[in-house]
Amino acid sequence: MIAPAVTASTVPRSVRLGYGVGSFCTSTVNAVPGLLLLYYMTNFMAVPAWLAGVVVTVPKVWDLIVNPLVGRWSDRTRSRWGPRRPWLLAGACTLPIAFFLVFAGPPLTGVPAALYVGACFLATATAYALFEVPYKAMPGEMTHDYHERTSLLQWRMIFIGAATAISGVLAPAIVTSQGDDGTLGSYRLMAATIAAILLVSMLGSFFGTARAPMTGAPEADRGGWREQFAAIKGNSAFIWITALACTQMLAVSMMLAAAPYFAAYTIGTPKATQTLFAALVGPMVLTMPLWVWLSKRFDKRGAMMLAALLFGGGTAATMATPIFGSVYAHLMILLVGVGIAGVQLLLFSMLADVIAVDAAKTGKRRAGVLTGLWTAIENGVSSFGALIFGIILSLGGFIESEPSRPVEQPDSAVTAVLIGQTTIPALIIFASVLMTLRYRLTPPVVPAPDASE
Repeated sequence: MIAPAVTASTVPRSVRLGYGVGSFCTSTVNAVPGLLLLYYMTNFMAVPAWLAGVVVTVPKVWDLIVNPLVGRWSDRTRSRWGPRRPWLLAGACTLPIAFFLVFAGPPLTGVPAALYVGACFLATATAYALFEVPYKAMPGEMTHDYHERTSLLQWRMIFIGAATAISGVLAPAIVTSQGDDGTLGSYRLMAATIAAILLVSMLGSFFGTARAPMTGAPEADRGGWREQFAAIKGNSAFIWITALACTQMLAVSMMLAAAPYFAAYTIGTPKATQTLFAALVGPMVLTMPLWVWLSKRFDKRGAMMLAALLFGGGTAATMATPIFGSVYAHLMILLVGVGIAGVQLLLFSMLADVIAVDAAKTGKRRAGVLTGLWTAIENGVSSFGALIFGIILSLGGFIESEPSRPVEQPDSAVTAVLIGQTTIPALIIFASVLMTLRYRLTPPVVPAPDASE
C-alpha cells in the first residue's frame, strides 16, 4: 500500500538524515570509477586509452534503457514499504558485489581485460539504477514547499561531501598505500572497502526513510511509453534542467577522469589526487548553508548561474598550474569546490520542483519516470567525459603501460592531460551558464499538490 499523504510541511530530521546517507552510494559509485577506472585500465591492464574510454562509456549508455524502466516500475510499485523503498533494498543486495568485481584485477591485459571490466561495469550500472532512480525521485514526494526542498537536499549534499572525501581521498590513499602508483592488490583492497561502505549506506537509507512522508499524487501514471514521452516533451522545465545537468556533469566526468593524470603528470605525484580532492570536498560541506541562503536571495536560477561561474572560473584558472605550481592548483580547486557545491545542490532541488509541478498538474505519480529519464540522459551524456578525455590522450600520444613496464610520456601527452583537465571542461561549464537562462520554474509557478488527494 502507498504511504498516506500528509499535511505537515516539515520532513522529520531523522528522515532527512536517513535519506541523506544514501548519497554515500550515489556519489561514490559515480566518483570512484570516474576517478580511477580509466587510469586503472591504461596503467595496470595495458588497455589502450581510446578503448578504456569506450569501456567506461558503453555501460553508462545502457542507463538510457534501464533507468527509465526502473523509474516506471517504481512508479507502479505498491507495497507496504511504499513505491520507492523496495528498489533501494534491491540495489543494496546487488551493487556492492558488482562494484567489487570491476576492480578485482584478474590476470588479463589488453582487449580481454577491457571486455572483463566492461561486463562487470555493465552489471554495476544495472544494479546502481535499481537504487539511484527511486532514491532521486523521493525528494519531490516528501514535501510540497519550494524552499524546503532545497533545505532537505542540503543534508544530502553534506553526505555527498563526505562521500566525495571517501572517493577522492580514501580510495586513492588505499590504492597508493603499496607504492606511488599502487598495485592490483591495492585496487582490490580499495574495491572491497568501498563495497562495504556502499552496503552500509544503502541499507541505512532503506531503513532511514521508513517514515518518509509522501505528498505527491497517489496514483501512478498507467499510460504507455508514447503517452508519457509525449507529456514529457511538452515539459519545458524538465527539458532544460535535464540539458543543464547533462552539460555540467559532462564537464565533471572529464575532470574526474583527468584527475589522476593531472596529479601524476602536471603536478608531479600521483598522491596529489588525494589532496586535490580534499581541497574540493571542504567547500562542498562548509558552503551548504550559504547556497541555501543564496537560493532564497536570488532564487535558484540566479544562484545556479553564480555557482556555475565559480565552477568554470576555477577550472579555467587551473590552466596556469604549470606556471604557478601545486599550491596554486589546490587553491583553484577550492574555488571549483565552492561552485560544484552550489551546482549539485541546486540541480537536485530544481529536479524536485519539476517533479512536484508535474504531479500537481497531472494528478499522476510520474516521479520515477521523470527521474529515470533525467538520470539516464545525464549518465549517458556524462559518460562521454571519460571517452572524450581518452581520445584527447590518444591524440596527444599517451602511451599505455603496466607497472612492470613504466614509460616516459611525451610532452604532447602531458599537454593533452592539462587541456583535458582544464580548457575543455571550462568551456562546457560556461555554456551551461547560458542554458540556465532558459529555466523558468520560479516560486509563483510552483503549485503545491493537494495533500488531500
